Amino acid sequence: MACESLGSGKSNKDQKANLLARAGNSLLYKTDIAGLVSPELSSEDSTRIVNKFVENWIKEELFIQEAASKMQLDLNEIERKVANYRFILISHEYQKQKIEQELNREVTDEEIEAYYEQNRDNFMLKQNIVRGRYVKISQEAPKKSDVKRWIKSDRPQDVESLKSYCFQFADNYSVEDSTWLKFDEVIKNSPLNTIENKIQFLRRNRYVEESDSAYLYLFKINEYKISEEASPLEFVRKDIENIIINKRKVALTKSLENDIYERAKENEDFEIYE
Repeated sequence: MACESLGSGKSNKDQKANLLARAGNSLLYKTDIAGLVSPELSSEDSTRIVNKFVENWIKEELFIQEAASKMQLDLNEIERKVANYRFILISHEYQKQKIEQELNREVTDEEIEAYYEQNRDNFMLKQNIVRGRYVKISQEAPKKSDVKRWIKSDRPQDVESLKSYCFQFADNYSVEDSTWLKFDEVIKNSPLNTIENKIQFLRRNRYVEESDSAYLYLFKINEYKISEEASPLEFVRKDIENIIINKRKVALTKSLENDIYERAKENEDFEIYE
């Protein structure tokens, strides 16, 4: 924010007309807030925004002046921190722009599979997961016997019938066999949530029906993995993709810094004195 102190020798007639507020020895001018409000705003909204800005500016300036008068401040250290913060902001924005322009976000299946194989120990499960089908329907829902038949079937027409039915009548469902789900999330808000030994349950069951007064719960378990086992690749595929992209970001940032340094060195844009 551009502001001036009293006694600067610049408080001429034009500047007085442009003066918006004073806080102690600091002055705020109308030109300092140019662009603060949009021309599309109503006069009431514009006035409210400007008044709030001026109020906040006065509070900040008074606080700074109070601190400066009551504390022993190392102005050189403050300037060093300001310069460092300015560097961080500018470099961050520049890096963000370069990353947007140059970062390759395409990650192939081969790259994901290779990373998974090289780092399999980093992808141990922290919870039980299942792959199969889950349907929660009202006790008043129609065709419950058909749903029980469809959920067990692998016939394409039955799978399509199940999907269509769930879309219309199910309160909650997952019928994509290839999708791995957290078991605790699947059984949440169902009678199965009270299972004491979930690992034993998964080992002993492939199809389960449970009911309460309001709902019927159907589970078909095709496959399961228990906590502390290696996670299936598909369960962590998106995580690995993000890891690979983040590694590229880090490499691109380092490359950008080195390129700037080497180019400046070649052009003799800097010197180090003994």
